[in-house]
Amino acid sequence: MLRDQIATALKESVKAQDKCRTSTLRLISAALKDRDIDARGLGKDPISEDDLRALLAKMVKQREESAKIYEENNRPELAAQEREEIVVIQGFLPKQLSEADTRAAIAKVVAEIDAKGIKDMGKVMTELKMRHAGAIDFSKASPWVRDALTAV
Repeated sequence: MLRDQIATALKESVKAQDKCRTSTLRLISAALKDRDIDARGLGKDPISEDDLRALLAKMVKQREESAKIYEENNRPELAAQEREEIVVIQGFLPKQLSEADTRAAIAKVVAEIDAKGIKDMGKVMTELKMRHAGAIDFSKASPWVRDALTAV
């Protein structure tokens, strides 16, 4: 379970006195606890593995944006720190599919659900999220799905 992997990694990084990894894992744990508390307040179960992967993907995206801003403002040391955190977080995410693999997955889903046009985009995206949660950057995949559906 991903929660256990994060907890174990945190314990190991504390023992190894790896400050960057420890602080990043603590940020992940804090975000996870915040989500669990919010869910409990709404009477729901703790977040699922897929929700946790989505949370981690969001954290990676935030750090990429921050690193870009730091580089634009001539702060390379802060950009490097953000990139180190990205590496730690990505260690808990499934390997991202390449553009070619993503397009192949889109074509497969379009064929399997017999999507007929842009009106079926929601169905295709839902199916992709079920099959490839965490492995596809859906902000990049959305235009590719649109292209595949307009070609049908």
